[in-house]
Amino acid sequence: MVDGIDGVRTGLHVCRGNWSRQEDVLLTGDYAPLLPAFRAMHVRQFVLEYATPRAGELRIVGEALGDREIGLGCVNPRTDAAEDPASIVARAEEALQYFRPERIFLNPDCGFGCFANRCVNQEDHAVAKLRSMVEAARILRERHA
Repeated sequence: MVDGIDGVRTGLHVCRGNWSRQEDVLLTGDYAPLLPAFRAMHVRQFVLEYATPRAGELRIVGEALGDREIGLGCVNPRTDAAEDPASIVARAEEALQYFRPERIFLNPDCGFGCFANRCVNQEDHAVAKLRSMVEAARILRERHA
């Protein structure tokens, strides 16, 4: 679908589940089975959920797709507590083993959107999580820019 499209960043998000706040009912397993399809896709960025252990090791995607960009899922939209910026920094620095700094983008796992009449999270929790992500980005830029 994106063959021949130039001049814009193309990407793909793979959702591991955002319909429940119960982590034990959401999709589990690493991205290894998808790697052949990922390699064949003409997209620049893969927006992947890595804020929970359900996604497996970052190494699996990093070794296969280090020539692309990663939208690194680093905050969980399904929990109330905001992640500590230091934990986000640590996750991004792990990604630096596989991706150049300019190829790493911090993202929430999926979004904070609503489903039917129920939001995944409350606005004040989402804002706190995004603030942690912004602080982590500031720290990372100071260290690695």
